[in-house]
Amino acid sequence: MTSKSSQTALPRFDKTVLPNGVRVLTEHIPSVRSIAVGLWVYSGSRDESNEEAGISHLIEHMVFKGTEKRRTHHIAQRMEAVGGYLNAFTAKEYTCYYARALDEHLERSIDIVTDLILHPNFPAKELEKEKEVVLEEMKMYEDTPEDLVFEQFEAVIFKDHDLGRPILGFPDTVRAFSRDQLVSYIDSHYTPERTVLAVAGNAKHDEVVRIARRIFGSTDRRPTNRSRVPVNGYVPREFVQIRPIQQAHLVVGTRGLDVHDPRRTTLSVLNTLLGGGMSSRLNQNIREKYGFCYNIYSFANMHSDTGDFGVYMGTDASKIERAKKLIFREFDKLAQKPVSPRVLNQAKNQVKGSILLGLEGMSNRMMRMGRQELFLERFISLDETVQEVEAVTAEDILEVARELLNPERFSSVVLVPGV
Repeated sequence: MTSKSSQTALPRFDKTVLPNGVRVLTEHIPSVRSIAVGLWVYSGSRDESNEEAGISHLIEHMVFKGTEKRRTHHIAQRMEAVGGYLNAFTAKEYTCYYARALDEHLERSIDIVTDLILHPNFPAKELEKEKEVVLEEMKMYEDTPEDLVFEQFEAVIFKDHDLGRPILGFPDTVRAFSRDQLVSYIDSHYTPERTVLAVAGNAKHDEVVRIARRIFGSTDRRPTNRSRVPVNGYVPREFVQIRPIQQAHLVVGTRGLDVHDPRRTTLSVLNTLLGGGMSSRLNQNIREKYGFCYNIYSFANMHSDTGDFGVYMGTDASKIERAKKLIFREFDKLAQKPVSPRVLNQAKNQVKGSILLGLEGMSNRMMRMGRQELFLERFISLDETVQEVEAVTAEDILEVARELLNPERFSSVVLVPGV
């Protein structure tokens, strides 16, 4: 067992590693009356083979269909009966099961989220029904062009790689899954050393560790049989698809930075300058000045060993090419001339405000803590985060812009109206 804590008295971060490898994290905030509990597994859609596409997401659904101790309705009632809630989500590189409740229900909250992954029974009848639910979820995304264009964008940016597959998988793979496959997958991927229990709120670390020891005490350390496929080479591509929609949806993007890149904070500030709000350059110059769109923004997604960066907008099909030129013009401005001290300071304040305001909620604190542990294996305090933002210079932004914002490196994905 190892343990460490921050030097800050309030709030306080602590970490303990159980003998089997499960990591227990807490951020104790005694000024609130609630807790957020998250059980993180460092396994997501990227860790599937082509034949397993969608199995992580299906497992996330199926654990709610019954455990050795509880039937489906008992799982939902367990948290709702005390005014809390329970949910989960699957990402490219991890899966998270989480609960929110009053602090007096700490043990109940940890017990229910851990029960989901330690004792699921995957009833065969429920499996067949849940496959249909997932197929309907796929149709829902197909009918939501802003979601669909990003799915197509990832397929283009990470062509022929696991990161390019949709998290939900494909209809054929989902239909083919058996109960034995789900059991085998969770046994090989949901290993203790890839599991993190994170709790934020009015919960003392020793109490959380005590509960975790009781629950995970009989879980043996076992090897993780998985090696992620390194990202492949990137070649810019053009993709156009006709859809029965009223508005064209455009994403121009490229490969970006990973979470370990020391320039990640610089990229966050650059992203804010470019398309991070109503005062951003994209919004002011493409929406406000030209009236080309209602919605436009830039984005930066960072994974463990790669990332993607780009711009989304919805516009009339006749304006697509002009919109691209305007977007690339903004790229050129950022890559050619340093931003002024006033503009830089404003962007930094916006980034800091977004972070600090988001952490008013315990769920966001828990999410931040869990992701940091999975990717960085350490806790980054708010003071350190603010210092990183303050340290970004105009020259830093110029350097990243010159490397990243080259239009020749950008792919283009467009959904256009048609029948």
